[in-house]
This record gives sequence, structure tokens and C-alpha cells, in this order.
Amino acid sequence: MTYADYYYEMKKKFMGTDVSDIKEHLAYQFDIEDEEAGGIFYVEVKDGQLFVEPYAYYDRDAKFIADVDTFMKIAEGKLDPVAAFTAQKLRVEGNIDKALKLKEIIELKQKAEKKAAKAAKSAAKSAAKSTKK
Repeated sequence: MTYADYYYEMKKKFMGTDVSDIKEHLAYQFDIEDEEAGGIFYVEVKDGQLFVEPYAYYDRDAKFIADVDTFMKIAEGKLDPVAAFTAQKLRVEGNIDKALKLKEIIELKQKAEKKAAKAAKSAAKSAAKSTKK
């Protein structure tokens, strides 16, 4: 996997997250440690919107440093960022209070995905009932 492939995969995982309830500005830089997919990108919450860009963010609140697998598991909700930090799979530099808000962003994304899946399942059931009649 190249950096570009990895970046776009991560962008898909973050984008679409409803962060309208987060009123403060958050800026995170992610440093990916990998021979092929290594690089930097940032996630920013600003004015109730979420942005993911393939650049360094020098005025960031926190910087996260980990390998490809760790970041992917965190983004997918399979690995808690606090647990990753505790297990020394994730290094964090900067404002720890703001860094902890990353977990909130991931949880918002997971809730939205579950809600969408439930709605799709409900719609499929309704469609199946309609075709039986």
C-alpha cells in the first residue's frame, strides 16, 4: 500500500462524521511510520465541519505517531486510542485533553455507521414486505 492509497482510505473513514456538536477547534497531525505508506496527514474540526488533508499541521493541538495497522484499527473502531497509547502502540505529543477528543470523533462516526446500517436493514425489510403483498 502506498501513502496515497493509505491516505485516501483514512480520509474515507473520517469523512462524513457529523462533528456539528463539537464547538471547539481541534487539529491533529498523524505521522505514519511505514516504509511504503509512511507520511503525514491531518484531521481538523473547524466550525462544525471535519477536514482531512495530506499535509503537516504546524499549529496542531496534538500529534499522533504510529504504524499503519495501529491507525487503521483506531479509525475502524477496533482499537481504542487510549488502549493503543497504554500499550505503547501509539505515541502522542501535544495537548492530551484535546488528543482525547479523537476518541469522541471516532465514536460519532461509529454511531452514524450503525444508524445507517439499521436504517438500511429496516428499508430492506419494508421492501420485502411490500413485494409479498
